[in-house]
Amino acid sequence: RYPHATKIFVNGVWVGVHQDPKHLVNQVLDTRRKSYLQYEVSLVREIRDQEFKIFSDAGRVMRPVFTVQQEDDAETGINKGHLVLTKELVNRLAKEQAEPPEDPSMKIGWEGLIRAGAVEYLDAEEEETSMICMTPEDLELYRLQKAGISTEEDMGDDPNKRLKTKTNPTTHMYTHCEIHPSMILGICASIIPF
Repeated sequence: RYPHATKIFVNGVWVGVHQDPKHLVNQVLDTRRKSYLQYEVSLVREIRDQEFKIFSDAGRVMRPVFTVQQEDDAETGINKGHLVLTKELVNRLAKEQAEPPEDPSMKIGWEGLIRAGAVEYLDAEEEETSMICMTPEDLELYRLQKAGISTEEDMGDDPNKRLKTKTNPTTHMYTHCEIHPSMILGICASIIPF
C-alpha cells in the first residue's frame, strides 16, 4: 500500500510506518541528544530494509563515543563536522575538578556531557550504522580533505608515531569520534590483562 514507507520497530515489535524517515530519525536523535529520551535508547535506521528500529530493552552492551555535529548550529556556534565537545565544556570540567561547585546542581560531570549531547552511548547495532573516526585529528584531516586542502603528512624521525590510514574520499560524513583509539572494542575489552 505504501511502497516507500519505512517500518518503525520498538524493541522488535512493528508499531507503524512513516513516510519521511529521514525527518523522523533526525527528530528522535535530537530528542535523545537533548535528554528528553534516555541516553540508553538505541536508534538504528536500516535504509536498505526501509526500517527504523528503536531499542530500549535491557541487556545491550553499550560504549561511549564523542558526537560529531551533523549540521551548522547557530544556537551553540558548533559547525558541521566538528565535535560537540567544545573547549568551553572541557574548561568547565577542568574548573569543576579544581574547585567543585558548592551547589551540586551546577556540576556538569559526565552526565552533563551526555545532556549536552557531547557524548553518546552506542550499542553494537547502532555502531553498524555510524561512521566513527579514530581521533579528533582524523576528523580535522577529513574536514581539510573535503575542503580541498592537501594534507600530506611529514613522518618525521619518530619510529613510534601512529600510522594513519588515508581518509576515504567516498566517506560522506563522520557521525561519531572515539574517545581514545584503545576504546574501539569497549571498556570491558580494554581492561583485560594480557
